[in-house]
Amino acid sequence: MKNEKNAVSGVEPIKLFLVDDDALFLKSLEIEFLQHADFTIETYATGELCMANLSHSPDVIILDYHLDGIDKKAMNGMETLDKIKAFNPDITVVMLSSQDKIDVAINCMHHRAFDYVVKSETAFVRLQKIITTIFRYKKMEKELSWYMDRM
Repeated sequence: MKNEKNAVSGVEPIKLFLVDDDALFLKSLEIEFLQHADFTIETYATGELCMANLSHSPDVIILDYHLDGIDKKAMNGMETLDKIKAFNPDITVVMLSSQDKIDVAINCMHHRAFDYVVKSETAFVRLQKIITTIFRYKKMEKELSWYMDRM
């Protein structure tokens, strides 16, 4: 029903990639997003799978910091973040981690993550707020660009 409503109004749902090697956390995050807003969601257990599907043009990627639970040789979250930004620096990436360490968060920001969220019972609410902020920011950028083009 939601997609029909958006098709009528002309508003595209937000395309969200969720990338995490913790299958239970990944599924619960997907369910939360689908229940609370209109998203098109693709989930991936590895950075390699995420990279292979970047042509699907995600609006936002929520990316786990470690990503080595399934395959110890898999790319970690930081390597994946760097490759995403090399592919398209405009893709917004929010890093997720169970580590509540400021140096990890700062490192993510140095690698051009939009934000850093600690996995906890409040992670979903925080992610929702961040996504809202991202789209407000993108809307302001478009409006500013429109005004600058008129000058």
